Amino acid sequence: MENLENKKGLIARHAKIATVLAVIFGASSGILGSLIEAPSMAIGFWRLTIALPFFLIPVLFKEDKREKLKSISVKDYIWCFVSGAFLFGHFFSWFNAVKFTNVASAAVLAALHPLIVLLVTIFIYRKRVSIKSIAAIAVALIGGAIIVGADYSTFAGGNLKGNVFAFMAALFMGLYFAVGDAVRKRVEGGIYVLLVFASCWVCFTIGVIFTDTPVLGYSTNDYILLVVMAFICQIGAHAVFNLCIGHVSSLYVSTWEAGDPVFATMLAVVFLQQVPKGYEIIGCIIVVCALLYYNRQESKQD
Repeated sequence: MENLENKKGLIARHAKIATVLAVIFGASSGILGSLIEAPSMAIGFWRLTIALPFFLIPVLFKEDKREKLKSISVKDYIWCFVSGAFLFGHFFSWFNAVKFTNVASAAVLAALHPLIVLLVTIFIYRKRVSIKSIAAIAVALIGGAIIVGADYSTFAGGNLKGNVFAFMAALFMGLYFAVGDAVRKRVEGGIYVLLVFASCWVCFTIGVIFTDTPVLGYSTNDYILLVVMAFICQIGAHAVFNLCIGHVSSLYVSTWEAGDPVFATMLAVVFLQQVPKGYEIIGCIIVVCALLYYNRQESKQD
């Protein structure tokens, strides 16, 4: 990951493309999660346990990395832990959202995180965001709502408790991205990912202990899928998100991540043979057009 993140690395030179690819990888989470029988707390614990060594080992065995780790201020250590706690909050809320309500309701509410990042960007970081970019974000969110919520009979079946969890998932995701926008300016990408993932792992470990959730005894198929999820969703998506935030804004990453329903729909066609309905196709077109327009507006400001 070190060579990917440095100034001459692939992610540094192609951060916007890397963001889109990470969103595609992250969109597989729903499909993989639906195939795993283990409870959500165990899923979160294992995907962090498997992914963490890929960022811990380089720091342990490279002196320059250890020195950079030691040089981080106490304030940034705290913010890295907070970011990891927000990531845990997102995972925990999302897993419970789809447990207590239908996926359509959960997906619409959980996709609101760009609005959280937008508010933080404007009112806390005091950064200027163009009206056209804001409009593109709004249209993309509307398109996402059409994809997963146009079938009112499904959307209306949402449970209030599950919907609250889904909104909390959006809140935590937005705060997770927003914190990264500030801290990544001071902390190197690989080390930041290590600290955030370690913090999230600690939270899941505590959760496993307090909820008495077993981490062993699941099927071989579950463990295979957990390894796949760790590589694709945790490393391929969330690690790359954090590396990209060092080169593009958290609002950019969050906005593209809101396009998750589009890529999830495409992956469902390929892997689950689920043919999208007419309104889902319309929603996908709206989201893609809005994101392309947003990308164009952001490119003008580079």
